[in-house]
Formats: sequence, C-alpha cells, structure tokens
Amino acid sequence: MSHNTIVMDINDLFRFGLNFSIGSGGNDNGGYYFRDAMEAQDAEIVLVSAPWAVTSAAGQGPAYTPDAIIDASTSVSLYDALSEVSIEGKVATAEVDYDLQESSLQLGGDAAKIVSHIEDGGTLSGDYFIRKVNRINIGFRDMHRSVGKRVFRFADKGKIVGVVGGDHSVTLGAVRSISSVYPDMGVLFIDGHCDLRQSGKIFAYSHLSIARNIIDEVPQVSKMVQVGARDMSREEVEFAHSHPKIELFGHEAMARSLYNGESWSSICDKVVAELPNDVYISFDIDALSPECCPNTKRPVAGGMSFDQAALLINRVAESGRRIIGFDLTEIVPVSEGSIDATIGARMLVKLCASALKSKNNK
Repeated sequence: MSHNTIVMDINDLFRFGLNFSIGSGGNDNGGYYFRDAMEAQDAEIVLVSAPWAVTSAAGQGPAYTPDAIIDASTSVSLYDALSEVSIEGKVATAEVDYDLQESSLQLGGDAAKIVSHIEDGGTLSGDYFIRKVNRINIGFRDMHRSVGKRVFRFADKGKIVGVVGGDHSVTLGAVRSISSVYPDMGVLFIDGHCDLRQSGKIFAYSHLSIARNIIDEVPQVSKMVQVGARDMSREEVEFAHSHPKIELFGHEAMARSLYNGESWSSICDKVVAELPNDVYISFDIDALSPECCPNTKRPVAGGMSFDQAALLINRVAESGRRIIGFDLTEIVPVSEGSIDATIGARMLVKLCASALKSKNNK
C-alpha cells in the first residue's frame, strides 16, 4: 500500500473543504434532518458528529462526512416504513467539535509520512518519527475523550446517542461512555472487516483495530456480535473464535445459508439471539455491497444489501431488546450530492427509527 491510500492530495482536501466543512447544502441550520433548531433536552435522540479520519484509507474524506450527511438529510423522508416510526421532532444535533476536524487534518499528514517511511523500509527508531507517533497517539486519546464526553453528557440523561463519523476509530470513545451508563451491554458490530487486528504495530489506535480495542479496553461489553465481515486475516478469525465474548457471523457463511434455502429473516433471528438486552450498534458503511457506497476506500466484494441491513437493525428492536446507542462510520462523500452521503443519511434514519422503536423495551 502506498501512502497515497492513506491521505488524499491537496486538491482533494480543498474540494472536500469547499463542499462540506461548513455545511454548505440546503440545511442552513446545520442540524440533521430538520431546518428548525431543536434543543437536546427536548429530543429523544441526540446525534454527535465526530469529524476524524487520521489513519483512514480514505484520507481526510470521512472527516467531512457529518456535514455532508447533514446536507443530504434535508431531502430524506423522516418516516421509516419498516419500523413504522417517524423521527420527526425527535432528533437533536449536538454542537460539532470542529477542533477534531482541524486536528485530524494536521495529524493525518503526519500519519501519511510515517506510513510511507515504514513502507520504504524505514523504522520508528529515530527521534523525529517517535515524536510524530507519540503526537498521533495523544491525538487519538484526546479524540476519544472528546467524543466520549459529549456522548456521556446526553446518555447520562437518558437520551439515545448516535455518533456520526468519521472513521471507525471514533467508536471507542462512544462505547466507553455508553458502557458506563449501561454496564453488561452488547455491541452489534456491522462491518465488512473484522477490525480485530492487534493495535500498536505503528499507532496505538486506528480504524483497523477498533473491534479489538473495544474488547481489550471496555470490560463492560459482555458480547460483541460481528456481522458481514468478508475481509479478515487468519489471526483475526482465530481470535474471534477463541474469545468468549465474540460471535462471528461472516458474510460467506451467511451467504451459504441463504443459498441453501435459509431466509434472511431466520439469519437475523440467530444474530439477535446472541445479543444481551442492551445493544449498541456500530455500523461501518462498507458492510453494504460496494454499489451502495462506491467511494469507500476499503471496498470488499459481496456484502449486505441496504434492505438486509435495515431488516437486521429493525429486528433488534422487534426482539424486545433496547438499542441504547449507535454509530455510523466510514462514509466518503467525494462530491456534493454524492450517493454515499445520501445512502448514509437514509441509513441514519433507519438507525434512529429502530432505536426509537426499542426505547420502551425492558
């Protein structure tokens, strides 16, 4: 992999900044799904933006995703026919911490230099690179604290909190905070990748090791059910199969069941049965088939359809379980009005609606 897969060139960054950095679309209010401001205390769901993408394969693209989805959300219906729930008048937008975005831009450049140095045969023994790595690791910890602080502020008041990334590494701060409010929670990890890599080979955190970070660092998570992974190493699979908290529903195994005549509804029931009562949903957009997210930078052949993913999410609510929070990550909005942001905005409606449907479950 060349360093060009880690960070985009300046023309790409300039284009992203023009289109998305200040929410330039039809939503002048700057909030998800509405034009009139709504106070968080009056909402049932609060959406927290996490514009961060330091080690993303898509460069800084995901750091501009929250604004792109805010823009796209103005043209999305607020009634979800699957869950039979409308999110209108129930969703508030937390103030965006644009310091995260600025930090992401700065540290992303350093990360690209380090990766390029390693790929060219270099080591991290020199003071220059050690300082850069330490700076990035501190940046990740600061980001996790920032996201976690904002998530806890609302979760502790009984709000359902959804985090809009950003790359998948933003999930750790959210899960830490949610788990302090809901101990013994489970994570439904919907992703095209296992993300169970051992962290620390270069950086202490990245989107490639987020599932492993959760398992290793958040003991309140009693179960992680992974769905849709179709790109994984042998080491990741062996770790998943050997760990008592992880249940792996790989894409190929689910596809085999479908081809042998099992219904998707039945597969969803098996997935949900592995989850405890309180469920946090972590959704990486590359769990979907590539035509749903054509600009994601880690595409994998195969994947769930949009409808299959929506049915799975809704089945959590139908099962009597409670969706206590969620995140949506790794969307890359390459241009204004791109399908990626539109699909993301619609999947966010599904997550919000199913969470609302589950709110009174015990």
